[in-house]
Amino acid sequence: MSVWAIIPVKPFNRAKSRLASVLDSEQRERFSRNMMEQTLRTALAANGINGVLVISRDSAALALARRYSVQTVQESGAPELNRALTRASQFALSQGAEAVLVLASDIPMMRVKDIESILALGKYPDVIVLATDRRDDGTNALLMRPPGIIAFRYGVGSFHKHQEEARKRDIKIQIYASDTIALDVDIPADLDLYREMITMQGVSDAAWLGVL
Repeated sequence: MSVWAIIPVKPFNRAKSRLASVLDSEQRERFSRNMMEQTLRTALAANGINGVLVISRDSAALALARRYSVQTVQESGAPELNRALTRASQFALSQGAEAVLVLASDIPMMRVKDIESILALGKYPDVIVLATDRRDDGTNALLMRPPGIIAFRYGVGSFHKHQEEARKRDIKIQIYASDTIALDVDIPADLDLYREMITMQGVSDAAWLGVL
């Protein structure tokens, strides 16, 4: 199975505004950049990922992606994540992808084993695999086999909306649960939990992520 990972990235200078009370603008920009870079490194290290595509309207994010020799798509027009992901999936399909795996760029605890476990759950055709956030609301990872088997429904409640789309089409749903992939850092409480987790695990790259 040929799988492409798709990583949508918001402009670094506008990302993580809800952390403004605890991180200044420079820290938020650096944190967003470093989380994206870690997501890229993790995706590239996972067995079963045949291509990686970053889609963004931020030239800095696209330039960073190209340093890793991955494909990039410049987002244009009014910001609309679902439309951008549809476009990225069509590109991956044109490159021979049999499945796409959309990964949020702000899940700093995600590990290679998370990606490989999701791929294992999606090894059969006509399936989606979902990994939610710690609030069981958003979608931190979404595998579709084949690409476009359901419509993207990112936004508030996307975890449940993606399942609704699959049920309407009688598509098999697999759920992947993991504390490491569930932690997306959006608000100060998330950042506190992230700091606690990396302290407990002794992650060596914690200072590199710029939040200690």
